[in-house]
Amino acid sequence: MGDTLEAALEQAATRQLSVQDLFQVAQTLKQEGRPRAVQALYTTWIQHNEDHPLSYAVMFNHAVTLSDSGDLNGARGYLERAVTLNPDFMPGHINLGRVHEGLGAPDKAVQQWSDALGRLGAVTGSAVAHKTIALTQAARVLEASHQDEPAEDLLRQLLEIDPAHREATQHFVALRQRQCKWPVLPALERADRSSLAAGMSPLSVAAFTDDPLFQLAVNWNYNKHDVGDPRSAVITDHAAAMRPGKLRIGYLSSDLREHAVGYLMAEVFEQHDRDRVEVFAYYCGPKSTDRLHERFRASADHWCDLAGMDDAATARRMAADGIQILVDVNGYTREARNKLLVLRPAPIIVNWLGFPGSMASPYHHYIIADDWIIPPEYEAYFTERVLRVDCYQPNDRTRVVADRAVTRAEAGLPENAAVYCCFNGLHKVTPFVFDRWMAILAQVPGSVLWLLSSDEATHDRLRARATQNGVDPARLVFAIKRVHAEHLARYVLADLFLDTAPYGAHTTASDALWMGIPVLTMSGRSFAARVCGSLVRAAGTPELVCETPAEFIAQAVALGSDRTQLAAYRTRLLAGRDTNVLFDTPNTVRGLERAYEQMWAEFTDGSLPQPDLANLDVLLELGSLTDHDTIDFATVDDYAGWWRRLLDQRDQFRPVPRDTRGR
Repeated sequence: MGDTLEAALEQAATRQLSVQDLFQVAQTLKQEGRPRAVQALYTTWIQHNEDHPLSYAVMFNHAVTLSDSGDLNGARGYLERAVTLNPDFMPGHINLGRVHEGLGAPDKAVQQWSDALGRLGAVTGSAVAHKTIALTQAARVLEASHQDEPAEDLLRQLLEIDPAHREATQHFVALRQRQCKWPVLPALERADRSSLAAGMSPLSVAAFTDDPLFQLAVNWNYNKHDVGDPRSAVITDHAAAMRPGKLRIGYLSSDLREHAVGYLMAEVFEQHDRDRVEVFAYYCGPKSTDRLHERFRASADHWCDLAGMDDAATARRMAADGIQILVDVNGYTREARNKLLVLRPAPIIVNWLGFPGSMASPYHHYIIADDWIIPPEYEAYFTERVLRVDCYQPNDRTRVVADRAVTRAEAGLPENAAVYCCFNGLHKVTPFVFDRWMAILAQVPGSVLWLLSSDEATHDRLRARATQNGVDPARLVFAIKRVHAEHLARYVLADLFLDTAPYGAHTTASDALWMGIPVLTMSGRSFAARVCGSLVRAAGTPELVCETPAEFIAQAVALGSDRTQLAAYRTRLLAGRDTNVLFDTPNTVRGLERAYEQMWAEFTDGSLPQPDLANLDVLLELGSLTDHDTIDFATVDDYAGWWRRLLDQRDQFRPVPRDTRGR
């Protein structure tokens, strides 16, 4: 083997470079940061050795280098040649599907993976691995294109092969929630309900059950298995953070753009007191040029787009910036950089706004909430120390509302009947919630329920459930999705917003209240189940926060039967927008700054809190054995006693030491 690229090229052209030596030279060149040299070497070898029995493998490797450099068309050509030479080469089919997807041809991608599945006959280790990869890739693309039924079917097949497949479990459960398929956790042949429960994602469990201790355990399990331990060096030297001066606050978010969280945060950077804090924005979302994204860029003191920066480089950048407090505005949501946080890029890490619950991680020190969302008696459901502001959720008081007036007739709504609405995503609708809604419609003649649209199969599923409840399915009206300004404008057609549980309205509640639409909610125990109650109270209508399902139904019926009272609420909400706590964003930001100052003081005096992760494995074990599909925790009066009974039963054969949560 030659010692230089030139020697390797000469040997490749004269058919003297073995495949093994070719791969070794290519690896060396790659480590030296010379991708073009790798491509030139592969091109030369293939040109002169195409009849070699392993040329398909070389073409595959060459396609990988081309894909990594962004040349998807070039990669496609070599992958097509590779699978033509060896039709049973599964990695070629899988990567070719990925390239088709990257080129904007999802149908070709799914077809490629389907063809690969058809070629897998023998049950071997590699065949099983390739089949699971093909099933995962095809399901992912189908889900992204909102083909939920076929995506769910592929994931079901995958779970029958590998019941412990975490990604498949998470997406399978989320798809069933999105389609309002109840029970959410079916008993599969090889994947039972308990394994599905233990493996679901944090966002799914927040919408699944108002069992905050089980939610905490699921979140801990997700962090342990899906985030994991450091893959690079943990930052241990935060010397730059000790520089004197204003507090250097970093906000890490993928949602500083036209996104539900972006709409809430739009004013935050603008309202920060530059005599107290210096704002660093670290953006980890998709490329964006929308108006809101540009507003965030302009209002941050320092802007860093993390595209192309790996976790280790980003952590070093944050440490060099001297970030004292890093605010995680994603949590366990899409496009989050959780593996970055493992590296401790700042001495203090805070959980705020993006994720409605505890991170249950070893490195999130604080969570921002308010008195209603986390009252003192509920602090046991969080591993972070709780700091509070007057209202946890900020709001943009300059949000844009479309000028064009919308009529009820255009929206398919009755002119002279009560219109209840809920524009939460349908994944938040549980059978308990839907049946309560139907009980309300049954008692208010002519009323309708206006929901955000989904696919027709999901609409039919909800219509069938309405029929089972004795309600005409025509009284369900589905609103097609609109751009945000137009969506806000049509709120005025509704009379009363009915919240979901346990994952209630957050941004959607703020939108409704801003437009003068009263929101009726029922606060539970978990974070996501109490945010809406916080917002409704902060808007000056605390009487619309219910404690029980019976109270929720009775209030909704009474209000739906008294449109004069509803009109009075509308007047009251609109009149109070300039004075109530909910829309006082400057006050919210002052509260954040006071909280940041308290955090830094605690850090400097050596009292930085350490997350309490005790016994979460036991909570996961017991919680996953519970059939949450059949339990409406809104009707469980003695929640602590309910858990004590579970623990007492387990203590008979495997005692568990009680910890500070009283478990």
